[in-house]
Amino acid sequence: MLSRVANSIYWMNRYIERADNYARFISVNFNLALDLPPDVPEQWEPLIIATADNFIFQKHYDAPTRENVLYFMAFDVKNPNSILSCLLEARENARTIRESISREMWEYVNQIYWTVKDAAAESKSWELARYQGFLENIKTGSQLFYGIVDSTITRGEGWHFGRLGRLIERADKTTRFLDVKYFTLLPEIGAVGSPLDLMLWSSVLKSVSAYNMFRQQYQVMNPSAIVDFLLLDKKFPRSVMHCIRQAELSLYEISGTAITASYSNPAEKALSKLRSEVEFTEIKDIFDTGLHQYLDEFQQKNNGVGKAIFQTYFDLKPVINEEIPLNMVQQ
Repeated sequence: MLSRVANSIYWMNRYIERADNYARFISVNFNLALDLPPDVPEQWEPLIIATADNFIFQKHYDAPTRENVLYFMAFDVKNPNSILSCLLEARENARTIRESISREMWEYVNQIYWTVKDAAAESKSWELARYQGFLENIKTGSQLFYGIVDSTITRGEGWHFGRLGRLIERADKTTRFLDVKYFTLLPEIGAVGSPLDLMLWSSVLKSVSAYNMFRQQYQVMNPSAIVDFLLLDKKFPRSVMHCIRQAELSLYEISGTAITASYSNPAEKALSKLRSEVEFTEIKDIFDTGLHQYLDEFQQKNNGVGKAIFQTYFDLKPVINEEIPLNMVQQ
């Protein structure tokens, strides 16, 4: 497979996953709005801080009001990570490799992009209920896209590159969902561990569609159990551990290296090392380090994995014949 094609498949899936997760980020506060006591104000700034978009936001907006944050995260083309921007990039990647993906994939990516672009023109007059419906459509739409991929694509290199991109992105965003809780200010120090605090934790679970599975596995709702479930659970499909493990399997399938053997390239080394670190981490280790600090370190290492994948498979340099002068090689 050409590295250009592999790169486009990888990033098309990452951008679809990112759009899905941004819809889920916004849903954190919508879930809270239904349960918060009337004397506790909504907070929107934690969303853009946790996603590391606060510096871009501050260049274009005066205050992190609900209206500003909603438009910025959903439709603002000045935000490269907004839902609209991500779907535009996904569509462009799909358009350039139409011969390498199924017709159904291209048609759906094209359709959902134009649906969101048309919605952007009228979104500033939307009521909250309209926004909630839009976010649900984005989340449902991303799941539909993955269903189309899984039912129309041969399980070859292209499928594994797509799954690799989706899972690397998902692992990163799951840690950022937990970070939203870190940046959300409680009305007073004594509220830590209170019903309000647990309500905030519950909203994080609901936003990653983890609430029901968590309640089946744990009898008690507490921060330690929630962090353990979202970071270290090996079976829940949005947990960091599950994402990293499945991404590792796809990476080794691409190279054809047996996963029981040693790594064969820097990307495999970086991802296997990260998977091993997460696998042998206990919840006590995370809280001893500090949850926010642990999440921040993971995000940096996960970004390092993405860089190693790029350098190994996508950043391929031309082979230069030593008999040809360098100034004769096409730039």
